[in-house]
Amino acid sequence: MYRLVLIALMVIGAAAVLLSLVGQLAFPVTDLLATGAVAVGASFASSWIFALLFRTKAHPESSLITGFLLFFLFYPSTALADLSSVALAAVIASASKYLLAIRARHIFNPAAIGAFVVSLLGLNFAVWWVATGLLLPLTAVGAFLVLYRSRRLPVGLTFVAIAALLVTVRLVSSGQDVGEALVSAFTQFPIVFLAGFMLSEPLTLPPRRWQQLTVAAIAAVVFSTVFGFGPITNTPELALLVGNLVAFAFGQRRGIRLTYLGKRRLTPSSWELSFQPAGSVRFRPGQYLELSVPHRADFRGSRRIFSISSAPTTDGPLTVALSVPERPSSFKRAFLALEPGAKVMATGIGGDFMLPRDTATPVVLLAGGIGITPFASQLAHDHELGHDRDVVVVYAVRDNAELGYADLLEKSRVPVVLVSPARPDELPPNWVWAGAGRITPDLLRSAVPDLTDRRAFVSGPPGMVADLRAALKGIGVKRVSADYFSGY
Repeated sequence: MYRLVLIALMVIGAAAVLLSLVGQLAFPVTDLLATGAVAVGASFASSWIFALLFRTKAHPESSLITGFLLFFLFYPSTALADLSSVALAAVIASASKYLLAIRARHIFNPAAIGAFVVSLLGLNFAVWWVATGLLLPLTAVGAFLVLYRSRRLPVGLTFVAIAALLVTVRLVSSGQDVGEALVSAFTQFPIVFLAGFMLSEPLTLPPRRWQQLTVAAIAAVVFSTVFGFGPITNTPELALLVGNLVAFAFGQRRGIRLTYLGKRRLTPSSWELSFQPAGSVRFRPGQYLELSVPHRADFRGSRRIFSISSAPTTDGPLTVALSVPERPSSFKRAFLALEPGAKVMATGIGGDFMLPRDTATPVVLLAGGIGITPFASQLAHDHELGHDRDVVVVYAVRDNAELGYADLLEKSRVPVVLVSPARPDELPPNWVWAGAGRITPDLLRSAVPDLTDRRAFVSGPPGMVADLRAALKGIGVKRVSADYFSGY
């Protein structure tokens, strides 16, 4: 995600320079280049210095993103005073990641807090010049890609819809017609840019979807409401900071320090890794953990999300599972090479892929390959608490040897519909083999006759999840929740 965001911001920046060169943007190209160089350079350098001071590893891509964001916020200029204030904003942004943080989780969006403090001091003012109709198409495409890839499109759309509506109403009340006001909302206000590139920052969002939507709505209202308290007025950066405070109140308030205990092989192509948290960790079965493993990372970075496979009621270790292809990523190689006793950091726990609290609600769990992981946590939790939930598991694997957590499924005594290339020689009680191939609507109707009366949960590769969601909806299943394991 860092790489995607950085590339999108660089494309928008290059487009701004090109528009300036052909006389379509009001700023001289020298002002753009000077401000951009100072913002990015100061952010990169100060981030490196603070990392040294706090004896941690710098995150170059994060610092470059912060620098580009500040470039788009402040009025381009070659004046020394203006460039100095932009550099100060970058330094404040870098410092906030360490000083305004609790156990490795910063509270505020760095670029927003840097712009806010510099504006509050009266040294410069964020004008969000990126909000222009000329750059809107690229901004919208970039924002969509970021929100879609990070699975935060509903969050971004919530902010955009509420902010655009309130701004349009405000402009109409001041004398503009509806069409003109709506165009102004998107071409003169940084609604799309803020939603796609700043509100979506993962470390300043709460873990649950309803919490994220609440933060988006609150930020949109603050963004659109005119007010002033002395030097503090309704600026976009203030709206984002208010949203960050609400998110922090909702979310995991600290990073999670973990000690690596070891690994065990689940199947020929997958492993389960165990960790001991430094303190108590609260989560619900089906939620995920974002782990950071420092290493010489490829373009996908050093952080990944893993569904937790252990139950929260146990006093034992916290476990995650991963599949390992023939050519694993740099992250997986580093992850599997960890030595017992190694320390790793989790940035937080989140997710909404959870079974109904009402255990009387019948459910069907559809898993593909390593997609069984969140269900392992849920079934283990129910088994430990003695919940008599009405569950049917439909489990598809490419080889019978790839049945992860088969022992847990057998111990849980839930009905399992197995889809695999060949019928196993022996099947545990309550298991049936449904044949080879894919999970099809006909197979589901036959194997789970009361399917439409159940809530469905689907976990596995993105293609399988998308196909099954559509198939379940076509059959008539009213509520379908989906998780997926993207490549890493």
